[in-house]
Amino acid sequence: MFETISYETRGKTAWITLNRPDKLNAFTSLMHREMVAAIKEANKDSGVRAVVITGAGRAFCSGQDLSGSTDTDYGEVLRKGYNPMVQALVSMEKPVIAAVNGVAAGAGMSLALACDFRIASEKASFIEAFIHVGLVPDSGNLYFLPRLVGHAKAMELAVLGEKITAQQAKEFGLVTKTVSEEEFMLEVETFAEKLSNMPTKAIGLIKRYMNKSWESDLNEVLEYEAQAQKIAGESEDHQEGLAAFLDKRKPAFTGK
Repeated sequence: MFETISYETRGKTAWITLNRPDKLNAFTSLMHREMVAAIKEANKDSGVRAVVITGAGRAFCSGQDLSGSTDTDYGEVLRKGYNPMVQALVSMEKPVIAAVNGVAAGAGMSLALACDFRIASEKASFIEAFIHVGLVPDSGNLYFLPRLVGHAKAMELAVLGEKITAQQAKEFGLVTKTVSEEEFMLEVETFAEKLSNMPTKAIGLIKRYMNKSWESDLNEVLEYEAQAQKIAGESEDHQEGLAAFLDKRKPAFTGK
């Protein structure tokens, strides 16, 4: 189905794997299109309640594949390739986990930042590589990075472009958790399964309105919360949560 990525479902989780290990999973225009298609597939599949994005081989993603590229209108490259991918990720109202198995550099780091959670192997690293070729962080990087680590630290990381270890990333607030290489995949699977068994509609609403909150004042956020709570209150998961609370049992959410 795909040439540059692989897509599979395991239980209630969709796994999207960047699959150009010989090129450290560097992006091409085809990979952009395939990523958008895979994200849309996961979004429309009602059986999918969590998504994992990871890389094949020893890297998560090294950023843009610059070998043989003749297109120097990077603005159009972003508008046609990266931006639709990031927008599809953010607008999907299902939790997305970046399973950062190795280096995440340039737009590869941006991809990880655009996800809702980041689990990093201890051998993983993050690099704001743009500055080293005289470019500006893109693919949502300038949006997500300061929101995760604060303005001052984001400026430091973006301008200096120094390698960030997995442990440093955890200290900076870039990742949810770091895991040993041996336990990495099991931890990702366990975390994804946990999310896939939670009330998906409520997670989607949290994601939607938390993103909106950055550009909203308090009164707007209060109204967003009221709108979201009305929708969540009418969900089957809310009814199940109430019943489980009264019955003193663990709820069996269905994502509806």
